[in-house]
Amino acid sequence: MVDGKSEIDDSHFFFAPNGKTNAKAELNATIEALLHEKRFDDNSSACRFPARKEWLKNELNITEFPDVECIEYDKIVSRLSPKSATLVFPSAHINSPASMFGHTFIRINSKYKSKLLAYAINYAADADPSKENAIVFSVKGLIGGYYGRYSLLSYYEKLKEYRDGENRDVWEYNLNLNEAEVRQMVRHIWELNGTHSDYYFFTENCSYNMLWLIEVARPSIHLREHFNFEVIPLETIHVAKLEGIINKTSYRPSKRSTLLEYEKLIGSKNIHYVKELVDINTPLEVFMQNKELSKQDKMYILEAAIEFLEYSYSKSKIKKEEYINHFHKLTKQRALLGKGKIVKVKTPANPIKSHRAVRINTGLGYRDENPITFFGARVAYHNLEDSNLGFLRGTEIEFLNFLFSYDIKKYFKVENATVVSIASIAQRSEFFSGLSWRTKLGWDRNYIDEKAKFSTTFGIGYSVGNRALYSYMMLNPLLYAVDGLRSGVGVSLGFVFDKYDFMNTNIEASYREYDTGVNQGLVKVSQSFRFSQNTQLKFKYNYIEKEIESKNSAENTFRVMFNYYF
Repeated sequence: MVDGKSEIDDSHFFFAPNGKTNAKAELNATIEALLHEKRFDDNSSACRFPARKEWLKNELNITEFPDVECIEYDKIVSRLSPKSATLVFPSAHINSPASMFGHTFIRINSKYKSKLLAYAINYAADADPSKENAIVFSVKGLIGGYYGRYSLLSYYEKLKEYRDGENRDVWEYNLNLNEAEVRQMVRHIWELNGTHSDYYFFTENCSYNMLWLIEVARPSIHLREHFNFEVIPLETIHVAKLEGIINKTSYRPSKRSTLLEYEKLIGSKNIHYVKELVDINTPLEVFMQNKELSKQDKMYILEAAIEFLEYSYSKSKIKKEEYINHFHKLTKQRALLGKGKIVKVKTPANPIKSHRAVRINTGLGYRDENPITFFGARVAYHNLEDSNLGFLRGTEIEFLNFLFSYDIKKYFKVENATVVSIASIAQRSEFFSGLSWRTKLGWDRNYIDEKAKFSTTFGIGYSVGNRALYSYMMLNPLLYAVDGLRSGVGVSLGFVFDKYDFMNTNIEASYREYDTGVNQGLVKVSQSFRFSQNTQLKFKYNYIEKEIESKNSAENTFRVMFNYYF
C-alpha cells in the first residue's frame, strides 16, 4: 500500500468491501477468511492468497489455518521450481518511441541449468500500440486509460520477442534473493493472477511493478522510495545497484548486434554473398564451390545468412514454409563445413554505468562579448550531447528540459524549454537500412528574433557511420508561433564523434527557409567530457542568424557548462 491505499484496482483482490483504502479492515477480513474456509480446494482463500497466509504465519504467528488442497498452485510452483531471480533489462529499441526507455521484467530461475527453460514475470499495459492511433495510445497511457496485467511466459519466448524480433540487447542482473524470498515472490505473483491495475506510462508501469515484487520478496529493502514522479526502466537498475541486491550481470546480444559483428568479420568485399544466400533463388551449390573464398569465410557467410534469414522471417519478409525449407538448407551446408571460429559479440558498456536520468546544470559564457550565466534542469533522461556510455547509440529522449540565462544587462531569458525531444539516428548498414528521424516540441531561441518562441519540428533523413563516428542528414519541416503560426523547412547536416567513453563531439549545421521569405543559418558545436558516471563538463558554441530591428545580424554564444546527473 501507498499512504494507506492499495495500488491494485481490482475489487477481486480484496476481502473487505473497503479493503483498497482500509488496511486494517482488509487485514481482519483476510484473517477471518483464512481461519474459516468455506472451500478447501483451488477456490479456497488460502489457495487464492498463499502469500498472505505465509506472511500471517511468519509475522503474527498464526498457525491454526485449516488444511486445503491447492492443485493448480502447486502445479505452477512445481513448473517454476523457483530457486533465484534475475532482473532483466531489454535495452532501447532504435525505431520505437514507446520502447526507447527500455523495459524490465523478472526471470524466475529454476533448478535447470539452462536459463532458457526458466519463466519470465512480465507486467504491461493491456493494449497493442500497433493497432491504435499513436496519439490516442500516448494520451491514454499518460492518464491511466489502460489496465496493466501480469503474465507468466517462457523466458525463451521473451528473448525471441526482444532480442530477435525487436533487435534489443538484453541485460540480465542476478538478484541476491535466497530461495525462500523468491518463493514468497512467486506466492504474491500467484495472488495477482487475473487481477488488474490502472497502468501509467511514467509511474505505475512495468518497472515500478517489478520493484513491488522484489520488495515483497525482501521487505527490508525500499526500492520504490527512490522514485517520486517517474519510474524509468533503466533507473530501476540503478536503484537495484544502490540497494546492493545485484550480484552478477550477463549480456545477450540482439540479432542486430550479432549481424553487425558478422558484417565486420566478413568485410565489404564479400558481404553481398549473405543477402544472395538468403534469396531462395540463389543456388547454394555455386556458393559452396567458390574457390576464391576460404573455408572460414564461407562459415562466416553461411552463419550470417542464417541469422539474416531469421531476422527477415521475424519481420514477415518471408513466408513460414519458405523460411523453414531455406533454413534447413543453409544449416545443412554450414554443418558440412565442420567446426569453425566462434563469433563473440563484443560486450558494450553496461547500462548500469550510464548517467542518471535527472540533470541539473550551470555555466558561464559570452554572447556577443557580453558575460552571461546559465542554469537549467531536466526531468529526463538523455540527449545526443550527453555521454552515450551505456545508452543505445544515436538515441535521444528528453522530457521537460529547461535552460535559462542572465546577462550583465540584468536580462533574464528563457534559452530553451523543451516539452519533449526524441531522436532515433539509426546508422545504415548492409543489413539495416531504416530511416533516421527526430521530433521536438517546446520553446527555444532558434527563430530569427530575440525571444524564445514555441515551435515544433519533425525531421527525417539518413545516417551512416562506423565505430568512431556517425553523420546524419535531415529534412526538417517546422512550425513557429510568431504573430500566428509560421511554417518553414530546414535541412541539417550533423556529425557525432564518440569513439572514446570519456568524451564526445557534436557538430550540426542547419539552413532554414520560412514562409515569410526569410532564410536563416544555424550552427552548433559541443565538446563534452565525462569526469565520472554522473558529472560532465561541456564546451558549446552556438551561431544563430538573427533579424533584429530590420537588420541582419548573427548571434554568437560561447559557454562552459557543468552537468550533474542524479
